[in-house]
Amino acid sequence: MLAFTPDAVRALGADDVAMRLESLVCATATHLPTTDEEVWRYSRIGELDLDDFVPGRSVTTVEAPEGIVTTEAANDHSNDHSNDHSNDHSDDPADVFQLLNTAFADAIVIRVPAGRIIVEPVVVTHTIGTAAHTRSAVFPRLVLEAGADSEVTVVEQFVSPDGDRSLVVPHLEVHAAQGSRVKYLGVNLLSTTTWSLGHQRAIGERDSTTLLATVALGGDYARVRTEVRLTGQGATTRQIALYFADGTQMHDFRTLQDHAAPKTNSDLLFKGAVQDHARSVYTGLIKVRENAKGSVAFQTNRNLTLSNGAWAESVPNLEIETNEVKCSHASTVGPIDEDQRFYLESRGIPPEVAERLVVLGFFDEVLQQLPVGPLATELRARVAAKLHNRVAALQSSPA
Repeated sequence: MLAFTPDAVRALGADDVAMRLESLVCATATHLPTTDEEVWRYSRIGELDLDDFVPGRSVTTVEAPEGIVTTEAANDHSNDHSNDHSNDHSDDPADVFQLLNTAFADAIVIRVPAGRIIVEPVVVTHTIGTAAHTRSAVFPRLVLEAGADSEVTVVEQFVSPDGDRSLVVPHLEVHAAQGSRVKYLGVNLLSTTTWSLGHQRAIGERDSTTLLATVALGGDYARVRTEVRLTGQGATTRQIALYFADGTQMHDFRTLQDHAAPKTNSDLLFKGAVQDHARSVYTGLIKVRENAKGSVAFQTNRNLTLSNGAWAESVPNLEIETNEVKCSHASTVGPIDEDQRFYLESRGIPPEVAERLVVLGFFDEVLQQLPVGPLATELRARVAAKLHNRVAALQSSPA
């Protein structure tokens, strides 16, 4: 980490420089993770050399309706729960990427006052682009605090131009107060030469409702680790994701549904597809703690492998510490159902069109649940474009 120096931290001009420097010291003393660690199993982390990168910043825009408080400041950590270890709901210690994000964070803080209903979505867009021959590491941080009985939808987009070779290390913190209703959608539209190592953490208090949605289409190696803890009775969370990798891309997801209060509910649906020589991995854990009687939790992961060279792994897990709960998990990995393909082709639909229809139908269950309807149409078109590229490649290859 040659370029990640105290002088680079001071150059940010942040007021909380002491805290940042402390995090940098911890980061330099922390080893890079390896695939020997369970949390990084199946990953490509061994390919990453931090010495290839220098600290940088993304260009971030915020489109926010009236009625919320938005702070665009790298030094606003006043209510950042990631820095309050009493609220740290991860059972794992902070890794080097979390520590670097704290040291170099470029933060957006969104606060919704209690009782306020925000109808229009807040849209946060991070555009990552580097100067010629320079590889930058950027550390976006989004802190979302929803007051009691409030309602808000936030869309966070990550975009970079073709050929960009940056490292993006985003961090999301969500705090849903009692009775609040929070919807979040993260969209990865990064270049297929950009790495992304994301971490999301959410806390749901009594009777709150949270939706954490992810659409991952970009990135070379793109990882999202999501941890949701339900700390108040009656809290509900839903996690959904759509991911589609082609070429040599890899999408990597690790999720935690942590029930820490009675009568809490969680539901997870992740759907992905891989083609060419792409890979994906999903590892999820439902954890029901001893005091969480009456909880209900579901976890479903479905994967399509569209090419012989593509690979997907799915590892669902349960950890139940009490009784009087209802929990289940399910996962599948396999090619397109030949019966569906045959049905369409028998009605005169060309094979490539039949495949596209089956895949789009497979993803529709997730697309219909995204919190922003018009954006779902655009994302569906992007999925269709990836399928079109596959068909074009097959048609141009020698027989």
